[in-house]
Amino acid sequence: MKSSDVTVIGGGVIGLSIAYALARQGVHATVLDRDEFGRGASWAGAGLIPPFTERRASGPMIELRSWSAVLYREWSASLLEATGIDNGYRKSGGLDIAMTPTEERDLKTAAGRWRVEGIASERVGPGDIGRYEPSLNPELRDAYFLPDRAQIRNPRHLRALQASLFASGATLLPRTPFGGFVREGDRITGIRTEGGILACGQVVMAAGSWSGGLMREEGVELATPPLKGQVVLFRSDRPLLSRIIERGKNYLVPRDDGRVLMGATEEDAGFDTRSTPRAIRDLIDEALRLCPGLATAEVERCWAGLRPGSIDTRPYIGRVPGFSNLIVATGHKRAGIQLAPGTAELVTDLIFGREPGINLAPFAPGRAASPADDIAFRS
Repeated sequence: MKSSDVTVIGGGVIGLSIAYALARQGVHATVLDRDEFGRGASWAGAGLIPPFTERRASGPMIELRSWSAVLYREWSASLLEATGIDNGYRKSGGLDIAMTPTEERDLKTAAGRWRVEGIASERVGPGDIGRYEPSLNPELRDAYFLPDRAQIRNPRHLRALQASLFASGATLLPRTPFGGFVREGDRITGIRTEGGILACGQVVMAAGSWSGGLMREEGVELATPPLKGQVVLFRSDRPLLSRIIERGKNYLVPRDDGRVLMGATEEDAGFDTRSTPRAIRDLIDEALRLCPGLATAEVERCWAGLRPGSIDTRPYIGRVPGFSNLIVATGHKRAGIQLAPGTAELVTDLIFGREPGINLAPFAPGRAASPADDIAFRS
């Protein structure tokens, strides 16, 4: 097998985004994955892109989140021009809603954070919610309108990334399980695969929930516990919603074609990706509670994905201690889609030996657990 200056292990949105950022700098990476590209958590998510802020961020996660949101506008336009694939990027806006007194208090607290961050939001009283979304439950207690919320269609975005990489000369190796490193001292010189040893220069571990197990076999402790999320897709004969609706950890995401996504659960279920009747029933009930009109819609499909966790609420982004040419980029939990462009640019900075655009100390793979960062938005 031929060599690669940069080998990326993992073909989800993080791995493909890293390869795309490198290709924009003239580096043609090799990307390998145990399965088809983008068929894990990246494909399963709803594609929620949070608002960005022009102000100086008040924390590392907020900074990474806002930077990525800005990059999505540029990346989406560039991918469309290069591939002809529309990834579905739309600034649809969103309503964050409350149905109980506790949720109402939590929502006001969140609105206070948005003001500090410089995120545009507007309180919408109960009597005015119907002006924004007539199909929502009229018993809602409170809502805030965020005009800069956006979305992408995950499968389309992943296809666009792959098409761009293929056209640029990157080497894409789906169905190629990682079999371990070939090392000389602190340097990785090759990747073992069923097809032979792939000689490599820089190596990036971006295998999602599987990253921890793969690294453990190489003597590195990196906790990436899977967090299962289940999603329901509705199909209606008429558009019911036009904006993203979020209530706590759940969301409704309307697509241009009339479909509506309802997600998502948070389950500690190991590597089980099966949909379960109880969880699907709970999601359907919640969808009908928020938008009663969905009672006439068809449940078209249900699925589940495994989000990669970390030792705290932050992903791992940085060089791995004990290795001179190994970088890790994983552990994004429910924010993998929204943080992918910023993560990719940070990894590209490391590979080129540049000062990263964001301080990476809070994301270091060998760090101690940090206090929880409530990033307030999910993807």
